[in-house]
Amino acid sequence: MKETVLVVLPHPDDEAFGLSGTLARHVQNGDPVTYACLTLGEMGRNMGFPPFANRVTLPQIRKSELQASCRAIGIQDLRMLGYHDKTIEFEEPGKLDADIDALLRELRPSVVYTFYPGYSVHPDHDACGAAVIRAVGKLPGNGRPRVLCMAFAKNLEQGIGKPDTVHDVRAFLKPKLASVEAHRSQFQAGSMTAKEKEERFGTERFWTYRFE
Repeated sequence: MKETVLVVLPHPDDEAFGLSGTLARHVQNGDPVTYACLTLGEMGRNMGFPPFANRVTLPQIRKSELQASCRAIGIQDLRMLGYHDKTIEFEEPGKLDADIDALLRELRPSVVYTFYPGYSVHPDHDACGAAVIRAVGKLPGNGRPRVLCMAFAKNLEQGIGKPDTVHDVRAFLKPKLASVEAHRSQFQAGSMTAKEKEERFGTERFWTYRFE
């Protein structure tokens, strides 16, 4: 069955490491995919290996890397929402919620991917996920998309249990690695063996958010 997919994440490269294999599979299946990236990750510490960016050039570099990552996955609808990196938790909730609500009403997705609030390590991740949950939660119960969340905290099993959706994406390692390697200011996988890449990147895990 065809899905309409909305991805809402705060930083360039969040898509690459967390779900680019899943998204490449959606694209192969003919599912329309929209990726709303809140920031350009302009406050990131990494400047390349060896460094080739600086604080002035990093925003444009990360924008170009994000676009290259989307091309590698096959995403044609990239929305850059223009929020400032490392400040999502301090944004006025009404504005962020309204931006996400507008996407939900425009696209009417059947599935939304984001971070699980409270279990995703980075404050921007948690704040982004919380905004998505608020916006989806305001929709009528029979009109809500499924919300599949990424999570990375150490206390996952005690807090939200085991992931209920696990995707084997080894068949999509080529686009996934191309997506990861597009973010070359942030990561280099060149020294990893093929087996190490498969072990690290071959599985993607999600937790379904249960609305009360």
